[in-house]
Amino acid sequence: MEQNDFRDKMRIIQELVPGKQVTLAHIIANPDKILYKKLGLDPAVDYAKSAIGIVTMSPAETAIIAGDIAIKSSGVELGFVDRFSGTLIVTGTVSEVEAALRALTEYVEKTLGFTVCPITKT
Repeated sequence: MEQNDFRDKMRIIQELVPGKQVTLAHIIANPDKILYKKLGLDPAVDYAKSAIGIVTMSPAETAIIAGDIAIKSSGVELGFVDRFSGTLIVTGTVSEVEAALRALTEYVEKTLGFTVCPITKT
C-alpha cells in the first residue's frame, strides 16, 4: 500500500472532557408551533405555554438534577431530558421557564460549584 492511500483513510477521534459547567441556558419566548413539532413536543399541549427553555451542561448526568429542580421550582413541564448529552428542555409560560432556569443555574453554581453561563432570551 502506498503512503498516499493512508491520507484518504484519516481517522479523527473526538473526546469530551467534561468540566462542571452550564454551557447554554436559553429561553425562547413565543416560539412558532412548528418548533414544538420539530423538537418532538406536543404542540397541542405545549404551544399554549408560550415558552421553551433549553439548557446544556456537563457532566451530562446533571441534566437529571436540573430537570428535578426545574419542575419543583415552577410550573414547567419536562419536554426532554438526556443524561447522555446533558440536554434539558422545559416548556411553560415565559415566567415559569425563566424561574426554572434561574433556580437550576443558581443551584448548580452555588451548591455544586459549576461555572454557569448567563441566561439568554429570544
